[in-house]
Amino acid sequence: MNIGILGTGFGAYHATLLKQMEFVDRVIVFGRNEGKLLKLQEELGVEITLSIEDILSDPAIDVVDICLPSALHKIYAVEALKSGKHVFCETPVALNLEDARDMLQAEQQYGRRILVNQFIKYEYAHQVLYEAARGATYGKLLHLTLRRETAPVWGDLGLGSIAANLMIHELDFIEWLLDAPALSAVWGTSGGKDGQALVHASFQQPELSAQVIVSSQLPGSHPFTVSYEAYFEQAKLIFHETSNEVGETTATLTSYTAAGKEEIPLSPVNSYEQSLRHALLSLQHGTVSIQSMLHAQKSLETALKLTEQLAKKVHS
Repeated sequence: MNIGILGTGFGAYHATLLKQMEFVDRVIVFGRNEGKLLKLQEELGVEITLSIEDILSDPAIDVVDICLPSALHKIYAVEALKSGKHVFCETPVALNLEDARDMLQAEQQYGRRILVNQFIKYEYAHQVLYEAARGATYGKLLHLTLRRETAPVWGDLGLGSIAANLMIHELDFIEWLLDAPALSAVWGTSGGKDGQALVHASFQQPELSAQVIVSSQLPGSHPFTVSYEAYFEQAKLIFHETSNEVGETTATLTSYTAAGKEEIPLSPVNSYEQSLRHALLSLQHGTVSIQSMLHAQKSLETALKLTEQLAKKVHS
C-alpha cells in the first residue's frame, strides 16, 4: 500500500509506524515546515512534499492519513475521497456534526471509506474488559467507571473542549461497549482556571450504569493517568496506568473474584500501531471495521451533547 500523510506533528509518529509495516510500500509526508520534512526524510527515508495536491493527485496513493488540526479534517477527507482514496483520520474526527455528516455523505458519494483512530479499542486492558462484558466471563457487567486525568500540559482542555479533545477516547469505548448508551447526567467545573476542567458524565441502561470522569486541572506532580473500575455480578476488575513526564509507563490490571485476587499480565501492545494496522488492512481488503466513520460520529454526538450541557450549567 502507498500512504500519504498530511501533517508533521503527530504525522511524524504515524510515519514511523507505517515504515515498520510489511505491507506498506511508499510513505509520502506533506508539511509546511521544510526543516521538519527534511528531518523525517533523513531519519525515516520517507518521501516529502510541501503541496497537498502532490498527494491528492498521485494515482498510486491508496490512503490519505490525516494528522492535521480537527477543523481541517472534513475538507481534506472529502478531497481525498473525491480523488479516489480512502482516509485514515485522527481524533476528534470533526468539531461539529455538520462536518461529520458531510464526511459520511462523501463516503457514500465517492465509494471510499474513512476510518478513525479509535485506538482505545486496542488497549489491552480495555480489550480484556470488553471481552469479559460481552462474554459474561464474570456474569453481567453492572457498573463501570472510566477515568482520564492529566496536568494542564495539552493546551486548551476547558469545559468547551475537553469532551471532544480528551474525553472522546472514553466515549469511543462506552459507545463500543454499551451500544448507544443514554447520557443521564453531566457535571463539570473549571475550578476557576481558564483552559482547564473537571467533568463527570453518567450513562444508564436498564441494568447497567457507567460514568466517565476526566480532568485537565491536576497539579504538575500528578502523572497522566488512565484507569477503570468494572463491577460484575461475580467479580471486580481494576485497571490503573500512569505515565510520567519522560514517558515511562506503569500499569496494572487486577481481578477480584471468589477465588481471590489475581494480577492479569498486560500484553505490551502498541494500541496506536494496532489501530493504524487494522484500519489499513480493513481498507485494503474491504472488511468491516470497528473504527468506522459512523462509530466516530456517534461518539462525537455524545461529546457535543456533553459540551452543550456544560455550557448551559456555566451560564445558568
